[in-house]
Amino acid sequence: MNDQRIRELLEATRTIASVGLSSNPERPSFGVASYLKKQGYRVIPVNPGVERLLGEQAYPDLLSVPDKIDVVQVFRRSEDVPPIVQQAIQVGARAVWMQEGITNEAAAREARAAGLQVVMDRCMREEHRRLLGARPLGVEGRDP
Repeated sequence: MNDQRIRELLEATRTIASVGLSSNPERPSFGVASYLKKQGYRVIPVNPGVERLLGEQAYPDLLSVPDKIDVVQVFRRSEDVPPIVQQAIQVGARAVWMQEGITNEAAAREARAAGLQVVMDRCMREEHRRLLGARPLGVEGRDP
């Protein structure tokens, strides 16, 4: 996806289901999710080993999430992506975002064929910072 389409996706997104979100603050997934939450996104943890994280109820899989999901963010190995994409299609997500270092062309084709947008091998935090700039809650238009 080009920068304009990623910017539009980030601006339209309200709810992110983060598959593989770790409760360990040292893990990249925790830092990325924390940043996105501070930017005003609702981040729903999808991890069967966690009950609550970042103030949200966690769920074992996407099919268990009762709320509308805009973007399914993936923090799992590339080979684990296909069933996540299948669930993303089932729940009607708008997009699948495979974090930096994660790619799966077959799963991406399946997602696109079902009408989902796909971002691969890019960090959502870094793309947000680059294209929209960090904006702490309550301070519009100013970088921290």
